Amino acid sequence: MSGFRELARPSVDFFLFVKYQGFSDIKFLKNGMRERTDKKRETTFGAPLADRLRPRGLSEFVGQEKILDEHSFLGMARKSRSLPSLILWGPPGVGKTTLALLLAKEFEAEFVQLSAVGSGVKELRAIFASAEERKREGKKTILFVDEVHRWNKSQQDALLPYVERGTVILIGATTENPSFEVNAALLSRLQVVVLSALSLEHITDILRRALLDDERGLGKRQVSIEDEAIRSIAEASGGDARAALNMLEAAASSSGAITAKRIRTLLLQPRFAYDKNGEEHYNIISALHKSLRGGDANAGLYWLSRMLEAGEDPLYVARRLIRFASEDVGIANSFALPQAVAAFEACRMIGMPECGVNLAQVVVYLALSKKSNALYEAYEKAREDARNFPREPVPIHLRNAPTKLMKDLNYGKEYKYTPDFKDPEDARQEYFPDRLRGRKYFNVEV
Repeated sequence: MSGFRELARPSVDFFLFVKYQGFSDIKFLKNGMRERTDKKRETTFGAPLADRLRPRGLSEFVGQEKILDEHSFLGMARKSRSLPSLILWGPPGVGKTTLALLLAKEFEAEFVQLSAVGSGVKELRAIFASAEERKREGKKTILFVDEVHRWNKSQQDALLPYVERGTVILIGATTENPSFEVNAALLSRLQVVVLSALSLEHITDILRRALLDDERGLGKRQVSIEDEAIRSIAEASGGDARAALNMLEAAASSSGAITAKRIRTLLLQPRFAYDKNGEEHYNIISALHKSLRGGDANAGLYWLSRMLEAGEDPLYVARRLIRFASEDVGIANSFALPQAVAAFEACRMIGMPECGVNLAQVVVYLALSKKSNALYEAYEKAREDARNFPREPVPIHLRNAPTKLMKDLNYGKEYKYTPDFKDPEDARQEYFPDRLRGRKYFNVEV
């Protein structure tokens, strides 16, 4: 297994942590010199429980069996001993960093870790120079970039030639959808591996292992804990192993048995899987919209509550409900739009948390209303024609004639003023431009 080698001297303010689970640490200090610890990592003293319990091999890596199955992409890569560059996409605490460390260990590669929050192109140059040297010696370098979605286009573009030439094996970690947050040029050179939130059973197993592990966990302390307390932690974690272990460690810091009641006191606020600017924001508003369209008022109330309790702006939700009232209910219930607008005004006037019930009222009303998308489809057809025929002249008889010149040009001449006709058939006239005569967008009788 390859060890650590001297890297190119970094910039003065460059802090680069190069870590290898179970092996040496190298840290660049402000003077650019490296500090090395040759003995086995002392992760059992002072480090958080979540860090101490990192799996030491892929056999200990639980909860992501599908992506490590022998027939999966990573399974075949392990079998062929050829690891391409990757994006590890998944929610927090599911093992993205740990998986990258374990892959570096399995493929006998140098592991260099950067956080996209505090690093950029200058730091990358130092890493690439050292990686080029290792490549000439036939050795691999894995560059792990945490939160890679935080890099801008120029920073992501700086990776392209080195990934393409194989100077480094890039492993980027992100909680955001890479389709939106990673440049298309870079994304096309990476394989996306999706990690799922850990199940309740997996979190429970991890917690029990932490309680029984004498070497790295809490085994020597013989912590007394109720089964219900373990379940409460697992449920509150939302599939995040790091959060679950942090909660367990916090609960174990006090003397006495860990009860479900103690856990509830630690959980001042639930952990919501929600980001007002991320993918889950759009997933949940989509779930609300589709629940209302399908007439499920109960599901609609759940998704509404998920957003509001996670801190979503109630005016955003109200605007979406106004749209729904016309798009999905439309002429089937002409009171739907006023109901939605009234909810918006209520939110604007009284705010949260009081306006939550106003939004709940319109959610239930829209879910139970008769639906029609005829208006929406008609508008989409008309909009398409407006874009395809943007300069068609208004027929002469429909034009306004406020001046003598316009009247002399026959503006408004031969226009039939409908109220003057007893028989609607006698008042018929063409309202479309000549090229669009006979168009029908709205085919439903009111």
